[in-house]
Amino acid sequence: MSTILEPGQIEASAVMPPFLHLPPANLFTLRATRLKHLAAGNALGDYLLLMARLCRIQQQLVDNPPGALPVADERQRLCISHGLPPLAADSLVREGPWLVWLQALLERLEAEPEGPLGEALASLRGSDDTQRKGWGIALLSGQYDAVPAALVPFIGAALQAAWASWLLALPQPELKPADSLAQCPACGSPAMAGVVRNRGKHNGLRYLACSLCACEWHVVRVKCVYCESSQGLRYTSLEDDRHAPGKAPLRAECCPQCQGYLKQSYLENDAYAEPLADDLASLALDIRLDQEGFQRLAPNLLLAPG
Repeated sequence: MSTILEPGQIEASAVMPPFLHLPPANLFTLRATRLKHLAAGNALGDYLLLMARLCRIQQQLVDNPPGALPVADERQRLCISHGLPPLAADSLVREGPWLVWLQALLERLEAEPEGPLGEALASLRGSDDTQRKGWGIALLSGQYDAVPAALVPFIGAALQAAWASWLLALPQPELKPADSLAQCPACGSPAMAGVVRNRGKHNGLRYLACSLCACEWHVVRVKCVYCESSQGLRYTSLEDDRHAPGKAPLRAECCPQCQGYLKQSYLENDAYAEPLADDLASLALDIRLDQEGFQRLAPNLLLAPG
């Protein structure tokens, strides 16, 4: 059945940018490739390569999910109709359907029995579901002190794989903006970074990338996503002779009003940029902004702060 639009609706649909930009089915393969590329010459090169290895396992899980979408159709409809995230992280992390994803990840991840990596995995493998669930709840609520730092990337990777898979399994979700600009409309988690896209109907639009499910949602540019101020915003990048002024592919949007900042990738300057990978590879920028008094509010679930 076709729908007839009134003149005002036609005009609105012509100028209204697409609200969502969903991740591709091979998200974690693309992320692994980007991490491997960024590792060359980076001070955190070995860590980036380890995360690339972890991303490849995440892709294996998404390609062969160990668990089905845990949200029934009726629950999805009710959430969307009330403007609530259908994959609400605060409730699903407690219900525990993601735990089978963590177990599946541990079964696929091989490591030397000695050394920090082996010790971290031994600790995880020796824990029970109650402990694992507690760590997951703490991680998604930002209570990093309650999670051993060495375990964060593995718990975070399992959570990301589960939620990204569930997002892709939703039937073309008609999601609505959350109360906060920086809150994911699909799962309610905070944004990790921004992406200014460069192709088709998304050209020139800024999308925020979710730290958990990788959903991207449109937020107008030149506006702080935390306090919504547009006054005095500055854009800071790492000094790099390869890029002309104002053409750096990654810049942090810094707000003098709330002292918060959010990194943004500009795909017109680097078409292969990927929010999580580029965030991990640019921790030197976080250190610099911290020294200047700015506060990072965007989590990266593959790295414990500090």
